Formats: sequence, C-alpha cells, structure tokens
Amino acid sequence: MTYPVNLAVKPEVSGYFDEATNTITYIVKDPDSNHCAIIDSVMDIDYAAGRITYDHADALIAEIEERGLTLDWIIETHVHADHLSAAPYLQEKLGGKIGVGEKIMVIQDTFGKIFNEGTEFQRDGSQFDALFKDGDTYMVGNMQGFAMYTPGHTPACMVHVMGDAAFAGDTLFMPDGGSARADFPGGDAGELYDSIQKVLSLPDETRLFMCHDYGPNGRAIQWETTVAEQKANNIHVGGGKTRAEFIKFRTERDAQLAMPKLIIPALQVNMRAGEVPTDDDGNPMLKVPVNGL
Repeated sequence: MTYPVNLAVKPEVSGYFDEATNTITYIVKDPDSNHCAIIDSVMDIDYAAGRITYDHADALIAEIEERGLTLDWIIETHVHADHLSAAPYLQEKLGGKIGVGEKIMVIQDTFGKIFNEGTEFQRDGSQFDALFKDGDTYMVGNMQGFAMYTPGHTPACMVHVMGDAAFAGDTLFMPDGGSARADFPGGDAGELYDSIQKVLSLPDETRLFMCHDYGPNGRAIQWETTVAEQKANNIHVGGGKTRAEFIKFRTERDAQLAMPKLIIPALQVNMRAGEVPTDDDGNPMLKVPVNGL
C-alpha cells in the first residue's frame, strides 16, 4: 500500500511524560489552524488503593484551553497494557472523536473471555467513535492524518502519521531502547519485525515519536527520533538485522520479562475506550483473573 505522506506539513508536537508509567502523550496541532489531536492519553491510578484521578489529563485540558485549540481526535495507537486511557474524560471536557484500530474487536474477544465479561460487554468496537483500517485517512483541522496497521506487539496496533510526524505507539522505542515485547496474547515477533520495516519505509526525514521511554543506561528521557536514525542505530532492527535474528532475540528476551504492573486494570479499561467497568449496582469495579494471563 502507498501511504499519503506529506513532509511539507509540519505539525506542532508537544510531548507530556508521565513518570508513573513512562508514557508520553502528545498534543498534535495542525500548523494551519487551531485544531489538534491527542495521542495516547493517561488516566492516573493508584492501583493499591483502587483510586483513579485525572492530574495528567487535566494538564492536557489546561494546555489546550490556554492555547485556544479545538480537539478533533483522541487517538489510541493500541490497547495499552501499561497505562489507562483518559479518553472519555478528555472527550467530556473538550469534545473530539475517540479512534482506535479496527482490530480492537480481536482484543475485546480475547480479553472478554479472560475477564469473564458477560454478554452486555460489546465486542464490536462500538465503545469507540472510529475504527481505523490500514490506510484510512482523517482530518485534524486542515491537516490530513492516516493510519498504518502495524501488528506484532498487539493485533490492534496502528502507527498514526500527520504530515512529517509519525506516532509509533509501542511498535518502536528510541534507537537505544529497540522494540516492544511481542508475547502478549495475539502478539507475534515476526509480525512486529514486518511492521517495523513498514514504518522504516517512510521517508528518512520523517519524525518518529515514541509512546514510551525508559531512559536506558541512565540517560535522560527522550521521545523523538527519525526514520533515518532508527534504520541506522536501532539496537534490535537497525543496521540490516534480519527477520530471523529479530525473532530469535525478541522471543528469548520476552521470556525473561515480567507482566506490566498495571496490565490487569489497563486492559479492562482500555478495551472499553477508557471507561471503567461497573458491577451490577453501577459501581466502578475491576476484576483480577487468577492465573488468567
């Protein structure tokens, strides 16, 4: 597929790092209007106390209101396993449509069973306003964005490109961070390698923005790189590393990794577009499947 990259359009990108989850959320502004999108928002949770707050989302809201921006889209690059989405809260305050990849239905089916969700839990993606297919386009003000289907980390991962900026989700990390794991249900190391190659086929000067950074070897947190830098220096796929080499490394590495500490609440919330599930009395309630993951 040929994707409609337009390097002449250079959106204003503001990154907001959440230290608790090592997540970077982005406000992406159309350079020719006051319209914007939010990529991969965070809802704060004290899991031990069962307490949800919105400090991170409130900072985004304050920034958008202060700048007089109009929010068109709240985009999830995938169903995150390491943080909870604040999409419904942001939509309530600012408007905009919530979008995710169409393979969300695979995630909902898989984890609907793991969390023993009843028939009232819809597995058709209807919790979201838009389900993106590979190559789908959308508008942020006067700026066209498009979605690239990039499975491997999860079956529903998408990279979103607006002008010369691409938002990689967990498909890639910074060059010294490599790539994300591929051992979650529905993940596949070979698919992840293929997806990374698709991203690296974008023009070399394309700006790449990461969803996470962990400061390898004690360096300062970073989240912006380029396609050229990734092709040359990414420790997992750069310098011409083969698909077989990547699969071997990724499979061995993933076997050593612990589950993300917020995976149980994150999956339940994020497969619902950020809504917290409720019990029969309508009270917010999360489940813990024993030996289910």
